[in-house]
Parts: sequence; C-alpha cells; structure tokens
Amino acid sequence: MFIQRIKENLKTTQLAGKLGWSMEANWADPLLFAIYSIIRPIASSLILVFMYLVVTRGKTSFDLFAYIFLGNAFFMYVYNVLFGISWVIHEDREHYQMLRYIYISPIRMYYYLFGRGIAKLITTTVAVIITLAFGIIFLKIPINLLEINYPLFLITLFVGLFVITCLGILLAGITMLTAHHSFALTEGLGGLFYLACGAIFQIDLLPRWLQYISKSLPLTYWLELLRRTILGKSLSHTLSRYSDLELLLIMLLTTVLLALVSNYIYKSIEYIARKTGKIDQVITY
Repeated sequence: MFIQRIKENLKTTQLAGKLGWSMEANWADPLLFAIYSIIRPIASSLILVFMYLVVTRGKTSFDLFAYIFLGNAFFMYVYNVLFGISWVIHEDREHYQMLRYIYISPIRMYYYLFGRGIAKLITTTVAVIITLAFGIIFLKIPINLLEINYPLFLITLFVGLFVITCLGILLAGITMLTAHHSFALTEGLGGLFYLACGAIFQIDLLPRWLQYISKSLPLTYWLELLRRTILGKSLSHTLSRYSDLELLLIMLLTTVLLALVSNYIYKSIEYIARKTGKIDQVITY
C-alpha cells in the first residue's frame, strides 16, 4: 500500500511537470521562446552588473563581484519558483477554472503543485546556466570549471531546490484564501530572502537581530555553499567559521524542519479552503 502510494505520487508529479512545461513554453514558437530564454536572464543580470560597474568604475577583478554575480544568478531560483508555484492556484482556479476538477481527480494536490514547480525549475536552470556562461565569457569572472567541487555543488543545489519548492507550496496554500493580489506576498517574501540570505552582500553587514533570522534560513547556507564550491572561498566572516560539512548538515536540518512545517501549514490551510468553499471561488481573474 505504501509503495503504491509513492508510485501514484511520483506519477502525479511527473504529469504535473509535463503540464507545467507545456503551459510555460507552448504558447510561442520554439525559436522565439529560445531567444527569449537567452535574452531575459542576461538582461536582468546586467542591471546589477551596471550598478556595480558604476560604483567601482569598471573594475570586475574583485572577489566581491563574483560573490554578487553568483548570488544574483542562483537567487533566480528563489523568485521564479516561489512565484510560479503560488500562482498555479489562481491560474487553475480563476483563469482556466479547472482547480475543482483537479481536486476531485484521484491525485494529491500537494504533489501536483510539486510537479508544476518542476517546469519553473527547468526554465530557471536554463536561465542560470546562460547567466553564468555570460559572466565567465564576457565579464571574465574568475571561475575555473575544473576546480569546482561538483559532488558538493550538486548535493547543495538539489537540497536548495527542494526547500524552495516546499516554500512555494506553502505560499500556494496561503494563496487559496486570498485574492489575486497575493503576488505581493510572494514578492515581499522574496525580497526578505534577498536581503536576509546574503544574495548580494555578506550577512555580516546586517543588524545583529537580522543575522539571527538569516542563520535560521536554509537558503543562507545554500547560497554560501554554492559560492564555496565554485569560488573555493568564503567572503563572509560569520559563515567562514563553519566547515563545508557543518554548513551542509545545518542546511539539511533546517530543510527537513521547513519541509515539515510547509506540509503541515499547507494541509491546514487546504482544509480551511475546502470547508469555506474557496477551492472553486472565482473573483474575476
């Protein structure tokens, strides 16, 4: 029975992923979508690059530039996946008006949302790879591809993507009880993570009370480990006191806790939404 349930959940995730990919890319000509996928991440990264160049008068040889560039590149996962998963509720409930039918089908909604997040992960991965290639080739960021700790990098990346998806599902649950303007909640939370997790500057610069919050978030250790595996060093005095193994263990522990909290809150909110008739609520999308 347990194995059968796992197979059903994996199938739900797989089918939802295919659906999400079709909705992400099938609206445009493949060539046009490919061009868009290349230009968009580069354009968004150049905003931060130009700001840095103005402040430093065109100097990109500092380790700080690589620190900022990598943090900004990988943070695309956070914003895109958080917004993408949480927006699934409004999209299916009010735009396509299919959420009620999904609920009466023999699947678990939690894994459906998890699968829909896979499409966002794929498109964002393409954007991150293009951004990093642009930085290495044109901005001359000192990254030696042969010196990257690939085993630790891949483990860190996948654990981080898992926790980001769990956060997206948590926000999707909250979205069930809100109107379409709940995207402000996603942007606000993304902004908090951008500030507190050291996406573009070391957490050493934060007020002490905000540093405590930062240390409780798995994304802080995720970004730090990703930078270490690529650059081979740490620029944060606070986090440099931890070894790679210690950072990985802390990230795994906080990830497990956050995943459990996400699942509990989602189920609780889903129960309230079903009880109050929010599942098939239409508020003029």
